[in-house]
Amino acid sequence: MDFLTLAIIVTTVLYVLKKQEQRQHTQLLAQHLARFQIEKLMANLMEGYLRVIGEKDAQRREQIWPVLANTESSLVSQFQRFAEEFATLPAEQTRASTLPLALPYMTRVLPSATMDVREAMKLHAQALAAARVGDAADEEERKRRAFTMTAELMLMQHTCHWFCRSRTVASMRLLARHKTAYEQVLQSVAPGTLKAYERLMQVSN
Repeated sequence: MDFLTLAIIVTTVLYVLKKQEQRQHTQLLAQHLARFQIEKLMANLMEGYLRVIGEKDAQRREQIWPVLANTESSLVSQFQRFAEEFATLPAEQTRASTLPLALPYMTRVLPSATMDVREAMKLHAQALAAARVGDAADEEERKRRAFTMTAELMLMQHTCHWFCRSRTVASMRLLARHKTAYEQVLQSVAPGTLKAYERLMQVSN
């Protein structure tokens, strides 16, 4: 067997194994998200922020903010319950590789180069609760909190895609969907979120 043939076989096997692992992660996440409306609430909230910030009529804005506050409360509550459920899963099922290349079963071969997604989901649940626009005292603070909450939601979505695929793919999807780079999102979340996130990455590595 020549080198080229061997390389093709090895590459094919790695591809099949990686796809199998990604499918397992996707199914696991989907199974736990199925009882919630997190994705729908997230989309409604982000669209609502853009709408209210672009609204020129002050009276109309005052009507929209309370509606968004209710959506926020539902989202925060549901994501907290999801994070609590996800935290009960075994560690070996909830790790994502921090390596730049998407290689199969590296979470088992090299566990030191992994992220505990259970801890990441806890972090996101806390960050979403802290960023609620409904807790703002005035219009300017509402806008600042809406910006922060949007970034927190994007980072949470990035973690989900990272778990299902890889960090590289997650960053590409973030850029494609929201026209926002991963690094920009990290700089836009709350300082406390960024510190906790960086600490989690350091522990993971």
